[in-house]
Amino acid sequence: MKRMTTVCLLVAGLGVTSAAVFAAETEMAQPAPMKPVNVKIDAKQMQALGIQVSVLQRQTDAVLASFPAQVMAPPNSEQIISSPVAGLVLQVLVQPNQAVRRGAPLLRLAGPDWGALQLQLLQTATRATLARLAAQREQSLFDEGIIPQRRAQEAQAAMQESTAALNQARAALRFSGMPEAAIKRVETSGKLEDSLVLHATQAGVVTSIAVKPGQRVEAASALLHVAQTAQLWLEIQVPAAEAANWQPGTKFKLQGRDITARIVSLSPSVSAGSQTLALRAVIESGAHGLRPGEIVAVELPAAGSAGGWSVPLAAVAHDGKQAYVFIRSADGFEARPVSVLASAGQRVRVQGALKDGEQIAISSIVALKGAWLAEKEKGGG
Repeated sequence: MKRMTTVCLLVAGLGVTSAAVFAAETEMAQPAPMKPVNVKIDAKQMQALGIQVSVLQRQTDAVLASFPAQVMAPPNSEQIISSPVAGLVLQVLVQPNQAVRRGAPLLRLAGPDWGALQLQLLQTATRATLARLAAQREQSLFDEGIIPQRRAQEAQAAMQESTAALNQARAALRFSGMPEAAIKRVETSGKLEDSLVLHATQAGVVTSIAVKPGQRVEAASALLHVAQTAQLWLEIQVPAAEAANWQPGTKFKLQGRDITARIVSLSPSVSAGSQTLALRAVIESGAHGLRPGEIVAVELPAAGSAGGWSVPLAAVAHDGKQAYVFIRSADGFEARPVSVLASAGQRVRVQGALKDGEQIAISSIVALKGAWLAEKEKGGG
């Protein structure tokens, strides 16, 4: 009985000893927390490598990405001035991007078709005058009982037909761009106009001119474009991969100008050559200083990028899926892990164990990353 008790106690003692040993081994096997790896670089080495630094400042606004945009007129605000007749361009009275008022002369044309329209006006005016006099005479004779009523009715019908033909001739000239005063002047004086001057039917800006003096044109040929500039649009080309950052309703500003705009639509297709997508935006204020066709730069805010620190895209290095930035230390640079909140263009918003006033490397990041990885392999701290 004593022997068995001794054995049990020995086994129990060994068990305790084994557990203690296992716990000690487990504690020794656990790796110590990794210290930040410091890359030692002095001022001369920084200058030789071309390393530049920038001071960190916490940002409360969103990351702004700069993209080119073209000013354009809405489709319903642009008017095409076309040639009403075939003829010769005698004179262009405006210049591209010139502001014009309603009724301003734009272009002068001449041609045989223009003379034929005026001749038709004079002929129908003469026939209408004769028909009117004949109808009055026939009505007078019918009232005296000299002729039957049928002749008076026939004269009235002929007068109505000639009046309709005269109205049609006037409408043809009016449709061709001849002012009402000029039509009446030709009709009363019998003198034809040598040329036709086309006038602006709305106030706006001449966006393009397709003809030159001396050029022959066919009827319905486009001569120039006039666009209203009271409201303008922007067409912005952005990378297709980043287009989801900007949805309809997003407001932004033009770079260097006090002009605000709002995105209204996104193109459903991507340009095959440039892999960009077009955003359409309407300018809400300050459009008076812009002209259709002008190229400007816009600053689009990246979605969900408020807070954190805004740094250049080139300042962020990656090791696997983890992003790092290099912070200036007493004797070099320290790689600190960060998380990327948003990226837009050449700026990125990051968040991590950073402080206001610290200096961050913004150039020669490849050299710093190479030195940092070498220090990591050696286990430097």
